[in-house]
Amino acid sequence: MATKTINTELLTKMFLAGAANLEAKKEFINELNVFPVPDGDTGTNMTLTIMSAAKEVSSLENPDMLSVSKAISSGSLRGARGNSGVILSQLLRGFTKEIREFKEIDVPVLAQACERARATAYKAVMKPKEGTILTVAKGIAQKAAEMAETTDDLEVFIPEVIKHAEYVLSKTPEMLPVLKEAGVVDSGGQGLLEVINGAYDAFQGKEIDYSAIEASAGTKMVKPTAQAEADIKFGYCTEFIIMVEKEFTDDDEIDFKAYLESIGDSIVCVADDDIVKIHVHTNDPGLAIQKALTYGQLSRMKIDNMREEHQEKLIKDAEKLAAQQKEEKKVTVPRKSVGFIAVSIGEGMNEIFKELGVDYIIEGGQTMNPSTEDMLTAIDEVNADHIFILPNNKNIILAANQAQMLTKDKDILVIPTKTVPQGITAVINYMPEADIDTNAETMNEEIKNVKTGQVTYAVRDTKIDDKEIHEGDIMGIGDAGILSVGQSVEETAKDMLSQLVDDDTELISLYYGQDVLEEDAAHFAEQIEELYPDVDVDAHSGGQPIYYYVLSVE
Repeated sequence: MATKTINTELLTKMFLAGAANLEAKKEFINELNVFPVPDGDTGTNMTLTIMSAAKEVSSLENPDMLSVSKAISSGSLRGARGNSGVILSQLLRGFTKEIREFKEIDVPVLAQACERARATAYKAVMKPKEGTILTVAKGIAQKAAEMAETTDDLEVFIPEVIKHAEYVLSKTPEMLPVLKEAGVVDSGGQGLLEVINGAYDAFQGKEIDYSAIEASAGTKMVKPTAQAEADIKFGYCTEFIIMVEKEFTDDDEIDFKAYLESIGDSIVCVADDDIVKIHVHTNDPGLAIQKALTYGQLSRMKIDNMREEHQEKLIKDAEKLAAQQKEEKKVTVPRKSVGFIAVSIGEGMNEIFKELGVDYIIEGGQTMNPSTEDMLTAIDEVNADHIFILPNNKNIILAANQAQMLTKDKDILVIPTKTVPQGITAVINYMPEADIDTNAETMNEEIKNVKTGQVTYAVRDTKIDDKEIHEGDIMGIGDAGILSVGQSVEETAKDMLSQLVDDDTELISLYYGQDVLEEDAAHFAEQIEELYPDVDVDAHSGGQPIYYYVLSVE
């Protein structure tokens, strides 16, 4: 009998099953991640992202499609980590925006949701690269649209879409040479496929292990938390799947369970068609594996040392205690008069702010705007009567202002810095001997003397500021708009500087991004010195993503 709709209850189960499957496969996905990204492994980042949403979904009472959709979207957006996590959150955001107004989801709605997910994710990425999770999402959307023209049966629609997603994923090494060289598929695309596979398992009514979701949501305790290492009778948690080569009868199941009980405990033996799922705690995993091999081939073998996990728990408990002690220490530290909070966009920028005496750095900026909640957390951490907040981005000023309004026990002063160079100038001009109002006035005036230029690339064709811009062009962006467009980072930056530097200019500060080599930045600084011999030129490692250079002219 055909299945033509998905109601709220089934959607919830499917989403949580997708999250659980991703969590279970995160280490496998991490191993596929061949890129030296600074923000963590793909599997871990995607799992933390979706688990944030799963926690919100699990906490809902009497959910409807709208509330589930909002929980998935808001939870994943707030919990997004790393590029892969951000893209996953955007896919979920687009998907749920399409389904939220429906009581039930049918094939046409599901196809539209897949397309909206794709469009939302592509729009969110500055320079989409094929051979990634985006490519897999696009393949899903295309196949979904195609299948929607031929069937209204979800039992036909979903497996065909998954089959095509697997095909697209298998082609990612042909699109990215680094994947082909490493002999792996794209890790983000694999992560997305694991979410969908988990959801499909729930759609089919298969047994799902939701323990990771329950632990994350705090709905029940999955394991005793105070078990001593000496109390662990069987030290290895052993899991695998038997792909049986002949019928696995009820007698086989009884005999195998009896054998497992003779070598361990916590036994799970579930037969499902031509596979058998096994879980056992034992001191000799090899015995369980040898016996299982008499029934067929094995896959997805996983052996964890529970005594080692206990040691890791002790370490985590110690870290938690240290954090508590740090919190207690914060209370005992004498409250000071003035503190600073700054939003920063790279490790180099962070270090500069710290050296200038900033108390709390919020990681964020152009690519990931911190929330009002992030601001309030920072305010809570800084034990001072008066706190200056430097948003350092025009898109963050409103969040800072809102945090100011919500804070009652401290005097919050938002200096409306729109760029990091303005923020640096504001801190440099702080005078400890002057009162708060005088300092605020001085900083507000001094940041007006800072001209900022940022060098990045275009993500689409457009015409703006009387300039024809094509995707991939290098752009020099000033405080008021786009100043220069070209093909070379250095030449575009020079053109932009020619419009920023005037007869009163005394200093040019250059902050190079994470994709620029130190020697290349040093060479570029020398070129600037030759162009402007009467101006001081400083070069610093900013470490910022997306922007090759951030330049300050004063």
